[in-house]
Amino acid sequence: MKLIVGFGNPEAKYNFTRHNFGFLTLDFYAKIHKLDWEKSEKFNAIWLKNGNTIFVKPQTYYNEVGRSIQAFSHFYKIAPKDILIICDDFNLEFGKLRLREKGSAGGNNGLKSTISELGTDEFPRLRLGTGSSLRAKTGDTDFVLGKFTAAEKEKLPEILSEACDIINDQI
Repeated sequence: MKLIVGFGNPEAKYNFTRHNFGFLTLDFYAKIHKLDWEKSEKFNAIWLKNGNTIFVKPQTYYNEVGRSIQAFSHFYKIAPKDILIICDDFNLEFGKLRLREKGSAGGNNGLKSTISELGTDEFPRLRLGTGSSLRAKTGDTDFVLGKFTAAEKEKLPEILSEACDIINDQI
């Protein structure tokens, strides 16, 4: 069993923000594979199951995603090595994708929460680059909670398609 988790914030006002890049990736994946999301109060998440893979969009806020991940992994007995996290990373140039098998949180509060809840940093993560010069002008919080620019939106289908290929390779 695999668990694929996209990071984001649950309210509609966060749609198409950089911090919701993980949600956006899983929504894109579900759309191209014609999969439908379900809401789970038990796991505090929106999720779907496809074969031996569970896809999750935690409905906690970004900084507390680890609670939902831990609940799924405990209930379904999924080892950390079989959990793929998909999150934004403003330290990577926009459009760059980086897959790592393990590692530190690197300042990402969602990864900090996940590491804390799972008790390990040995789980794969796909970081989606959002970095640009705009970050220096707006500050970190406003940057990650800001919407993608028109130029960035134009490139999203290509980036999301590449991310989905990586997800398929991990399943």
